[in-house]
Amino acid sequence: MIYTKNVSKLFNGTKVLHSISAEFEQGKTNLIIGESGSGKTVLLKTLVGLHEADEGEIWYNDVLFNRLPFGQKREMRRHIGMLFQGAALFDFATVEENVMFPLTMFTTQTYEEKRARVDFCLKRVNLVNAEKRYPAELSGGMQKRVGIARAIALNPSYLFCDEPNSGLDPRTAILIDNLIREITQEYNITTIVNTHDMNSVMEIGDKVMFIYKGQKWWEGSNNDILRADNPELNNFVFASNMTKQLKELSNK
Repeated sequence: MIYTKNVSKLFNGTKVLHSISAEFEQGKTNLIIGESGSGKTVLLKTLVGLHEADEGEIWYNDVLFNRLPFGQKREMRRHIGMLFQGAALFDFATVEENVMFPLTMFTTQTYEEKRARVDFCLKRVNLVNAEKRYPAELSGGMQKRVGIARAIALNPSYLFCDEPNSGLDPRTAILIDNLIREITQEYNITTIVNTHDMNSVMEIGDKVMFIYKGQKWWEGSNNDILRADNPELNNFVFASNMTKQLKELSNK
């Protein structure tokens, strides 16, 4: 579990996150949603330590993560997997080298041990015989699966996904969503997904937090969201015809 107490973040004196307190549950897909500029990406980066919180506390189970000294925070990052928007693979490296990167950085495993782990992770994301290929030779969906394989290489307790479906066609996006959910449940990971994709929300949103102008404005499950009495949330959620139709069906 990850939970926050009154987390705030300022840039150039302007507060972009306002005293956010939240719980992100283990074994569930915890989604952060909101409009562009709402602060959801800042929150995700603050949770993972890419930004420093100016106020408040970020707890990883019983560890006060944002108050750790640099060395201990680096040690904690061995337990964190990150799937970046656009996969963020190294273009000059093969699939095998990309997935092996965190193992080389954070472990003292032999090459044979690392290679075995890479093979396992690639098999888990349904990528076989791709280890010698380069990112440019892969489709967008395959690149995202390599990104997931790299994110789980260290067998993390915490998984962060930043817009995992960005740039993908709907069918591939569903495959990536399902893979994230399967891995979360299979390994009992605390997974936090930053997204604006309402299909993802309705498919895998075990717990959903809506950020509005840097504040936690609503939270609940994907089942609750269709019946929420929250004007700002409704304006965001029901901007698409699909979710409008779902709301109409839920009220019948």
